[in-house]
Amino acid sequence: MNKNNPIKEFSIDPADIKYIGEDLQRPECILAEPDGSLWAADARGGVVHIQPDGKQEVITQKHTSGINASEDVDRFFHGTLPNGLAFAENGDILISNFGTDCLERMKRTGETEVLFDKIDGKEIGKVNFVLRDSKNRMWITITTKKKNWIDALVPDLEDGYIARYDERGIHVVAEGLHFTNEVRFDEKEEYLYAVETTGGRILRWRCDKNGDLHDREIYGPKHMGKGAYPDGIAFDSYGNLWGTSVYSDKLWVITPDGDFKVILDEGDPEKVAALDKQFYASCVDSETLFETGRGIAPWMASVTFGGPSLDTIYIGCLRGTKIPYFKAPCAGLPMVHWNKIKF
Repeated sequence: MNKNNPIKEFSIDPADIKYIGEDLQRPECILAEPDGSLWAADARGGVVHIQPDGKQEVITQKHTSGINASEDVDRFFHGTLPNGLAFAENGDILISNFGTDCLERMKRTGETEVLFDKIDGKEIGKVNFVLRDSKNRMWITITTKKKNWIDALVPDLEDGYIARYDERGIHVVAEGLHFTNEVRFDEKEEYLYAVETTGGRILRWRCDKNGDLHDREIYGPKHMGKGAYPDGIAFDSYGNLWGTSVYSDKLWVITPDGDFKVILDEGDPEKVAALDKQFYASCVDSETLFETGRGIAPWMASVTFGGPSLDTIYIGCLRGTKIPYFKAPCAGLPMVHWNKIKF
């Protein structure tokens, strides 16, 4: 590890963790704006806008009826389920809807259109995440083609893929992936990095000027070990790749040298071990799965850099009702919307 890398000596003091938001429903993905605004995915069908002063507003999509599930488990299997978010060039919100299996575009007033739900005439599958790059291309991840995503929690299923949407339309650019999750580019957009949740690892490809991917390779450890299940990722300004492991509630970092370091471990070892046992036997059931999830952000799902200096880390989760945050040892890598004039 580079001796000047601030992650080397970094640790989190639980007393330094603060929270923002209240009564949120499945704030899986979070977008931050320079003025301090946060936008979090919400299981009611849309997003929650948290203003710099802490005031919040639920913005529901006008073309779809969200659910107000009384049971925690219900919202993961029925109805609309906004998952990954990105800002369009004009400030609209791109929503990868894990419940309705489509990519949507929502105005900040709630009006929503479906951009697409098929590729080459076939149903797209479980749309997980969307990322916009500096050339205004969209990168979409599809976790699995199975209707019930729990059926994809097995170690040998390779039906996840990545699609690119640009002026030429939508195309599959990488396939044969294990439960595809978030994707990110490095600073120069030379490499695209993708999470394989059931593969327990990060992959990357060299991206050429046309947006085509080449030279697939594993980035960092070949497998992250017990309770891996990586989910969300984000780069900081030193090139460290921050990430979460969802069912084991871990926050970790892969350095540019490839070193892997767990920053925070909030999981229950016994319950995570029980899940691992079922996972490797290809028999995960919802009862064992939902026994996991605890700590500051139950089912820790994403990492977002924000704040005036981009050195505040917000953690998204699938089962919490608020967003924990803390100061990072360095600034995050700005996303493509960061240096734009406020929408």
